[in-house]
Amino acid sequence: MFAVIKTGGKQYRVNAGDVLRVEKLQAEAGETIQFNDVLVLDDKIGAPLVKDAAVQATVIDQIKGEKTIHFVRRRRKHSSKRTKGHRQQLTLVRVTEILATGADKSGIAAATGTAIARRAAHTNAPAAAVEAPKAKRATKKADA
Repeated sequence: MFAVIKTGGKQYRVNAGDVLRVEKLQAEAGETIQFNDVLVLDDKIGAPLVKDAAVQATVIDQIKGEKTIHFVRRRRKHSSKRTKGHRQQLTLVRVTEILATGADKSGIAAATGTAIARRAAHTNAPAAAVEAPKAKRATKKADA
């Protein structure tokens, strides 16, 4: 049984026992997570997702990818050069099980990336913290 899942803006074809390097997820080593965005499950093709299907995986480790170097040499007569390096944050996961049904009742936390967690924390900010700066700005305009 195989599945095609979507995580971190990419799609992966997985079988039970596969080890994947995916974009960084909000999980610790040893945790069990569940990918709910299943696009294809054997002969079922989702529209856009297969209903009630999931892929469960165990987090092995949080790692960094290989270093990529970006070298820029600017226009003539200006000996200006710049080198930038980057190492992508990744999560190693081992697929343990592919569920055709019962994904909602499994009780395992859904896999969320760090960008999703930051966005959720930002939108769920306390109302008092958001309102205070607006009131402060209004009084400054009234005084001026």
